[in-house]
Amino acid sequence: MKRNSTAALVAFFTCFTGCLSLYADIDAGEEGLAPIDASLSKFADHVSYVPNELLTRADSVPGDDIKSATDPYLEGYIQALVDMHFYEYRVIVTVKDHHVFLSNLPTNELIADSIISFVRDLPGVKSVEVKNLTEEEKVAKTKYTEQPRVNGIWFPQSSVVFQPLVADPREPTYSAAYRYGDKVIGKQVAAVALGDDFPMFRWRDIFRWHGDMQIGIQGSVWTVFNYWHIPNKPHNESCELVNADYFLGIPLTYGFDKWSFRMRLYHISSHLGDEFIVNHPEYLYKRKNPSYEAIDFITSYQFSGHLRAYGGPGIILHSDQSFPMDTFYVKYGAELRVLGKKLYYHRLYGTPFLALHFENWQVRDWNLDLFIKMGYELSKLQGIGRKMRLFIDYHHGYSYEGQFFLERTQYGEVGFSWGF
Repeated sequence: MKRNSTAALVAFFTCFTGCLSLYADIDAGEEGLAPIDASLSKFADHVSYVPNELLTRADSVPGDDIKSATDPYLEGYIQALVDMHFYEYRVIVTVKDHHVFLSNLPTNELIADSIISFVRDLPGVKSVEVKNLTEEEKVAKTKYTEQPRVNGIWFPQSSVVFQPLVADPREPTYSAAYRYGDKVIGKQVAAVALGDDFPMFRWRDIFRWHGDMQIGIQGSVWTVFNYWHIPNKPHNESCELVNADYFLGIPLTYGFDKWSFRMRLYHISSHLGDEFIVNHPEYLYKRKNPSYEAIDFITSYQFSGHLRAYGGPGIILHSDQSFPMDTFYVKYGAELRVLGKKLYYHRLYGTPFLALHFENWQVRDWNLDLFIKMGYELSKLQGIGRKMRLFIDYHHGYSYEGQFFLERTQYGEVGFSWGF
């Protein structure tokens, strides 16, 4: 009884504070509304309805104030926003008669297009053009831009030089998915991944192509839980942890124009779950240690804002003697994003996507592994930054769960992921 009373008090307090927060938000929103002109009072009943297709960032800013703003005011306003969202690129903003000129843009075309699209959508902007400043003009603008002591930036967080491979089953990210039909792990499986790409340092404007180079750290763990036909249930458990793969990598990436490259040294090791071993005691004697170190080199080309293709080889440098890996593998694929749209009410950008990923491993006699993933992607900035994806996918080929790496399987998944 005491436990139930405590739970009821906690629930009541949570509900009460939530209602207060909601009331405060509504009240604050009403105080922030601009007064309606008396001449428009007869249309008051219809003022709240505005078609979503017509909304822009300018709808949240009083139009007359922005239209009458001076160029220096608008320039400082836009420069502050660009610095806040794209601070690692030191873009220079110039405004003349409300026409915006952007200078010092990154050579990576995907990121440059994202910045241009961001500025074009701001209130009071008539047009956006890219302009190359002379050295004298750059010096005159130094008061608007950050001048770091090194030609680069530590811990850039809003973007990455090499975009992740969306359909790669071993790309570090956060995800949770329901898997059905896996012939190796189980007919019904929960697949959970915890991983991230942490950029450490980015060099700007280097080599003859004036691109950006970045070094970082990647870490991830991929786990699979079987919910189907668990034998020898000693404690009547509903699932068993079958396998966990651990990954640590150091990627070195470089990008310019439509090209980006990733060279990565990494380690991956696999470990059977204790519940699986208890339920399948034969693996106490026949288990192996699928652990190896490898290096891969992937080249990516962004044909447009919609289509990307990539591919490259990998080399196994060392593998455990109990599970020897042959030397070479290749991976390649393509990603398509179409019908992207700005969701102005939520201040997000959403786009459907389709990703194809293929792999061929020497240890598997170069047989084909196929991954198809499609879904919807949400992000704060168009084309770059961290994203959340809702997806369905299909895999036909081999298992990627360490111990079962050489066993054939196929399955479908539905889930969501978040990260770059």
